[in-house]
Amino acid sequence: MRVLIAPDKFAGTLSASQAAAAIAEGWRRTAPGDELSLAPMADGGPGFLELLGDVVGGQVHDVEVTGPHGEPVTAQILVEAGTAYIESAQAAGLHLADSTRAEQATSYGVGQLLLAARETGATTAVIGLGGSGTSDGGAGLLAALGATGDRPLDAGVAGLEGITEVRLPEPLDLEIVIASDVDNPLTGLFGAVKVYGAQKGLSEEAMPRWDGALQDLAAATSRKTATEKGAGAAGGMGFALLLLGATRRPGFDVVADLLGLTELASKADLVITGEGSFDPQSASGKVPAGVAKLAEQALRPCIVMAGKVSMSGREMRTLGIDAAYSLIDSVGEERALAQAYESLVQVAARVARTWSTDHRE
Repeated sequence: MRVLIAPDKFAGTLSASQAAAAIAEGWRRTAPGDELSLAPMADGGPGFLELLGDVVGGQVHDVEVTGPHGEPVTAQILVEAGTAYIESAQAAGLHLADSTRAEQATSYGVGQLLLAARETGATTAVIGLGGSGTSDGGAGLLAALGATGDRPLDAGVAGLEGITEVRLPEPLDLEIVIASDVDNPLTGLFGAVKVYGAQKGLSEEAMPRWDGALQDLAAATSRKTATEKGAGAAGGMGFALLLLGATRRPGFDVVADLLGLTELASKADLVITGEGSFDPQSASGKVPAGVAKLAEQALRPCIVMAGKVSMSGREMRTLGIDAAYSLIDSVGEERALAQAYESLVQVAARVARTWSTDHRE
């Protein structure tokens, strides 16, 4: 039996590569005769660059940039065959931001990464958006590239209130591709602040204020661009990049193409995917939904292993997923978090008894 194992990271516990290895180890304990193909995945968020390094190789450049609150941080650019790959979270990620000053967090460092990418001689920059700790509509990113305005662009969303004029930077001479796992607009009920602001530390009562600041930014630049899919990605960095002429592709598609995942799925008898929390948000551009779609197109069954499962059977079937298995339900929450790798090994071994045609009793 041929099994394709294509999980995302289990946020906070396992990288995508570790998760794939754990599933494979558990599966082999039960079904050692099965042929396993490991294809750890990413959707543009944290882990995007590490995974691409394993896939495409290339040269890694360390770059010191400005973090969300002005502190120096070291980020990386991966360059291969004229393409520079960037992970925005390395310069402006949630793990770098202070949630008590969320309204002041800036994306300035991501703009610096784009400048550094140009200096490598690359002609294309693929930038993964996800896991950001900023909500500044990408204004800081634009400032790093030379944009100016009648309000400070590098002071977070708080600096944008009342802005009426923005002078965009000169073209970068880079083809920019956004690899984004979300398709939200910049503002409104489904915008960057309303949907993702709370997890970055913005208070509920202040959200109308900060959404209004992003509306001011849109009015000063392009209201039309603010409504495009992905404009709200990474706190609005998608908006800034679209203003610069970037094209957008789902981050999943970027990685899947590099891995040849469509062909791998067509050769498998069973497809396995997974992530830390398999919930209704997983349907919006996340790895499990993307893997399940490819499996469905190949007429292959697809199952999910996740730290936590909070999706109904009906919702799963809509995505083309046949079954989902939870580490927390199997081994308990404490062990699932403290011993994530071995817990996933254990769950995979159990699941193989149900799904493999070669399992040992």
